[in-house]
Amino acid sequence: MRLTLATDLGAPLDGGWWPHKASIAQELPDLIDALSTRLGDIAAISINWSSVAGSADLDLLNCMRMANPGGIIGHQRLMRVTGVETSANLLVVPCRTSPALAIMVLRQAATLPIMPVERNTQAFRAGESIVRAARAQSFLRSHRFSDPGSA
Repeated sequence: MRLTLATDLGAPLDGGWWPHKASIAQELPDLIDALSTRLGDIAAISINWSSVAGSADLDLLNCMRMANPGGIIGHQRLMRVTGVETSANLLVVPCRTSPALAIMVLRQAATLPIMPVERNTQAFRAGESIVRAARAQSFLRSHRFSDPGSA
């Protein structure tokens, strides 16, 4: 299971999940089992993408970011898993992402320690941009759903 979770949950982004396949349905039972130890029995899962939408190519976004350092990082796939005890907001890392970038994104999404030598890498910088974008999206998503006046 390629899953990271922060020690304290409740932030706009609590961790990440890197499924092995593009179709995540077969891997959901294992994810639910892994998360239920921290969240309690899983009551709901919500996502911010449709089943027909393609997933972002994080390695391509990384290359585009290198060419345009101030560029915008695209829409990230987010999953909110709600248990009977608490919830977790996860960034779903596309299965085809290179291991170096995926691992860095997972670690940053869960605010896990990163060695100083790793901070001076392209994977770290790309992961930082991706996670920053995901946190902003998650924050906006949570406020949109919690606003009683929203549709």
